[in-house]
Amino acid sequence: MMTNARATYMDASIATASPARLLVMLYERLVLDVQRGLDAQQRNDLQETHRQLTHAQDIVMELHSSLKVEAFSGGRDLAALYGYLHSRLILANMRKDADITAECLQIVTTLCDTWRQAALESATSAAHGVLARGA
Repeated sequence: MMTNARATYMDASIATASPARLLVMLYERLVLDVQRGLDAQQRNDLQETHRQLTHAQDIVMELHSSLKVEAFSGGRDLAALYGYLHSRLILANMRKDADITAECLQIVTTLCDTWRQAALESATSAAHGVLARGA
């Protein structure tokens, strides 16, 4: 019963989230997957390592394929970073190398924090605009 309620809540959260919030949610899941992959590597749980890092690779590929490179000046650099990150996640998974996974975790955590801050600033600016128009 509780699982159903959680799934319904998550579905509603996703359906009503702004594009910026969806991006942050995707990055948060990416961080979670890489962290879980690292934890599994440290426990020597090869199956769980593979599952988590493969899912992280899928997220990076989704981020890369949805990136509009020409939309902003750093688009090409971000695309290159996604390519690098994807190849490092594959290598970390193949070699079961916790050092590579830790490097990936640092990268995705920084990206997540950056996008979270950008989304917050965007929402704050939008709210100030609404308040200024209403005054």
